[in-house]
Amino acid sequence: MSRFLSFGRLRALLVKESIQMRRDRLTFGMMLGIPLVQLMLFGFAINTDPKELPAALVAPTQDRFTRAMVSALELTGYYRFIAPNATVGEAEAMIARGDAAFVVTVPSDFGRRIERNDNATILIEADATDPAVASGAISTLGTVAAEALAREAGTAMAGADRGGAGVSIVVHRRYNPEGITQYNIVPGLLGVILQLTMVMMTAMALTRETERGTMENLLSMPATPLEIMLGKVLPYLAVGAVQVAVVLVAARAVFGVPFVGSLSLILAGVFVFVLALVILGYLISTVSRTQMQAMQLTFFFFLPSLLLSGFMFPYRGMPMWAQYLGEIFPLTHFLRLIRAVMLKGADAQFVSGAFLALGGFVVLLSLLSLFRFRRTLD
Repeated sequence: MSRFLSFGRLRALLVKESIQMRRDRLTFGMMLGIPLVQLMLFGFAINTDPKELPAALVAPTQDRFTRAMVSALELTGYYRFIAPNATVGEAEAMIARGDAAFVVTVPSDFGRRIERNDNATILIEADATDPAVASGAISTLGTVAAEALAREAGTAMAGADRGGAGVSIVVHRRYNPEGITQYNIVPGLLGVILQLTMVMMTAMALTRETERGTMENLLSMPATPLEIMLGKVLPYLAVGAVQVAVVLVAARAVFGVPFVGSLSLILAGVFVFVLALVILGYLISTVSRTQMQAMQLTFFFFLPSLLLSGFMFPYRGMPMWAQYLGEIFPLTHFLRLIRAVMLKGADAQFVSGAFLALGGFVVLLSLLSLFRFRRTLD
């Protein structure tokens, strides 16, 4: 019996594996950390029916009927009017930048038409770059507006008792009138693919040198830490360029995603984003001792970034603490940039915030990588 199974030998092996697991604290931390992160994000942060979406109100004459309708929309929980006295130009800029998800336009003769039992019209423009965000809020418009105006006018019904007059809600889905999901998903896939491949490949580059025992040869070269970092990072920019070309060609030729904005602006944003990713991968390689640890850290970063960036779930549907947490990931800012330029035709002024955020990531990660590399040398 002891020839095939010895409890003494088995116990020794179990003790050995337990000691090895305690020594590899990073792997043990990943085993506990990843399930906890998934529980926290899926349990508290993810929401497929976003509420309190920012909206702008364009109403030259804010009479009692307009105020009643705005109050009713806010009571639904879907609308939060952050600009209740916006002009047409201000509202247009807000929806183009992504500051507002809706623009509600009430004509100046709206109240007079209601009082005369004429047909009144309200225009609601929705940012439909992400169709899932606007669907719930749009579905409540007709009933809510009619009931609110009926109560304000002191009638029981908004249509039949008013001689056939009513309120017409005209919904204009901006940037994606057909509500095609691919228009939102495919540009985001460019960022997701680049993040997964660039960070992982770069993270394993320096770690591979350590595992193969060639790190000593690399350190003996007359090269500074900055030169070593650039030598490891720059070749992967060429790999990223190939991936960008493949995804952009497929987005246009296969999925028919519109390219409304400037291609040069898209490529500039991709370059800064990829640069931030490869430097992040280099930073991970200075922390990891093995390629397995580098891969684990990459996935530990990739998971919350994917969930909190607005790629899989509506960004505005998350609680504020999750939105603040999502701001620390480069993918969040890249998605805003690529969707704004491709679908909205945004210029450099409207996406300057995303460029500044990505540039800040490049500078911060570069400094951390050089610091970590010097500490590794010591």
